[in-house]
Parts: sequence; structure tokens; C-alpha cells
Amino acid sequence: MPGAWLVGRTPGTPAPDEALTAVALAVDTGEHDVDDALHELHRLAETDGVEITADVRQTRDHPDPATYVGRGKVAEVADALQRTGARLVIADDELTPAQVRSLEGELGVRVVDRTALVLDIFAQHARSSEGRTQVELAQIAYQLPRLRGGSRNLSRVGGGRVAAGQGIGVRGPGETRLESERRRLRRRASDLRRQAAAIADRRQRTRDRRARNAVPSAALTGYTDVGKSALLNRLAAADVEVRAELFATLDPTVRRIVVDDVAFTLTDTVGFVRNLPHQLVDAFRSTLEEVVQADLAVHVVDAAAPDALDRVSTVRGVLREIGAADVPELLVLNKVDVAPPDWVTALQRLYPQALTVSALTGEGVPDLRSALAQRLRRSR
Repeated sequence: MPGAWLVGRTPGTPAPDEALTAVALAVDTGEHDVDDALHELHRLAETDGVEITADVRQTRDHPDPATYVGRGKVAEVADALQRTGARLVIADDELTPAQVRSLEGELGVRVVDRTALVLDIFAQHARSSEGRTQVELAQIAYQLPRLRGGSRNLSRVGGGRVAAGQGIGVRGPGETRLESERRRLRRRASDLRRQAAAIADRRQRTRDRRARNAVPSAALTGYTDVGKSALLNRLAAADVEVRAELFATLDPTVRRIVVDDVAFTLTDTVGFVRNLPHQLVDAFRSTLEEVVQADLAVHVVDAAAPDALDRVSTVRGVLREIGAADVPELLVLNKVDVAPPDWVTALQRLYPQALTVSALTGEGVPDLRSALAQRLRRSR
């Protein structure tokens, strides 16, 4: 079900009995395929327990600074809300606080953006203390610029998390409460950063110990839901939980593997999506360091995804952002058991060094194990 942070419930209060439905909103600027973007937004919403009942799209050179889609299109969104009975609007981009205030004021429902949706999914999937610390840091980084006053709750959050605020600039006691909430969040962020620094130190000591023992390392990386955890299970005879949903794995899992007398570690890391919120990249930087400091990045690609090429570009972009662009890459085309053969052939043409595997059936896994041992033997 949707997290309390997304739908505005007070933590600890029960969720509504009925399913939460939403209208998806996207601006087609020509920079990417809007159909693929909306399909991914549907999957993100489904992962978070929200059903999208209608799509509204607008073709513009750039999003409208006031309402994201323009005044005329807002009326179409209102019609879709009335027709479907949806109580939520989800935009496919990160909205500014002003855009959220305008849309909520005209539509009368809660408006959230893609960043808020992804953060909510991460919040629900974080299991370890490390994961919860990182997610809460990302949430606070998102919240702080969006705090605004309101007649009933002056510490409510705009820009994707709370409906019907009164805007920044409230006078008198309300403004005092708003500043008090900002101070509270900043203090909490400082505490979390200290915890995150301690976690990063522990993780670095573990990596240093592996380096001293001359144990080469490989890190599984790639788009979310490409089968990295399933592949880890195949390669390492591990028992990592595999779920058919986005961002099922947030905490890195490390397994030791021996192939042809070559011992190495293989780490399963968090997956990426298009426009991964920068707050998450910053908060999960210590976790993503597993890729930065690896001897080999095993870039897993879903060969059955129609937008596989865009996903490869997205992942490589994030790797550049975190400083892992120089880490040697081994491209692995997964899910060849369900991918159309001509798609696989086309990908092999574009990436002739890529290996084809199926984590589900085991096809190609022995060749992948041998390739890992060969590449990592050279790194010692």
C-alpha cells in the first residue's frame, strides 16, 4: 500500500480501505519516449500500491513554470479526475513547489511528483538501519525546500507530499512553527549524516580488508528489475530474496565465489531508473561506492525491455555521476529466455562483447562465471 509519507497520513494511522487511484501527468518535450516514461511511471505507482486510472499528456518544448502542463491542459486533468474518481495526481517529472501549489489549488486533490513516488518506494523497501538512514536523509533533502505553512498543520510538506497548503510567507505564530520545523529537520539531518558517515567508514574498512587480502571484486549494477538478485543467486548459489517489483533490493549483498581457482566477491547493488532522484544518489553514495571501488562492474541489461538502449545510457550516466565511469564493464544481456530473438540479435550487434544469459533458466551462466574469473584474474 502507499506509504504514509506519500499520501499524507499521520504515521501509525491505518490506511484507507479502498485502493488509492491516480491520474498520471506527463509533458512530452521530445527528449525521451513519453510512452516508455508513462509505462515506467505506472510500474512505479503499482510498486507503491497506487493504481493509475488515466494518463494525461501534453506536448511542449518545456514544462510550464506555473502549472507544468499549461492552464488549458489542467482542465483536462480535472475531467479525468472526475471521470475516474481518482484522488491523486502523479507527475512524471520533479515539480517545483510553485507548480504543486498551482495544480493542487486548481484541482483540489493531492499532487505528487515522480521523485516523491520513488522516495516513497525506497522508504517502504528499506529494511536495514543503513537503508533507513539513507532513505530518511533523502526524504529530508527533498522536504526542506518544500516546507510551507498551512492553516491546520504548519509543518506540512508541499511539492509532492501534502495537499492544499497556504504557501510560504505566513505571518505570526505560523511562521514561527514553520521555522521550528525547518530547524528540527536540519538537526535530524545532521544526526543522520553522522550515522551515515559511521556506516560509510565501516563499509570502507570492509573494502580495505578485502583489498589487503588481494580479493578482487565485481559489482552487479544496472536498471532496476533486470534480475540482478536472481543472477547473484545463480552465480553464487545464494538465497537472496527475489521479488518481481521495482527496487526490491536496496541493501548491498556480498557473496564470495570461487571459479577456476579464482576467488572473488560479487556484490548486488541498488538498481537505477531514469531520472533517479539526486537526493537518493547523494544519500546512497556510500552504498554505490561498492561499484566505484570494484575491479569490474557487471552491467546487467534486460534484453526483453523495449527501451533497453535508453536504460544502458541511464545506468552509464549514473555511474559517471558517482565516479565509476573508469571501472571496467562487463555487459550482460539477461532474460534471453523471454526476449524476442531479433531483439537479442540487435543488442548483440550493438554490444558484440556482451554475454547472453537467463538467470531464470541458467542459460549462459557457466560462460558468465568463466568470464568473471578470467577478467578478475587479470585484475589481481
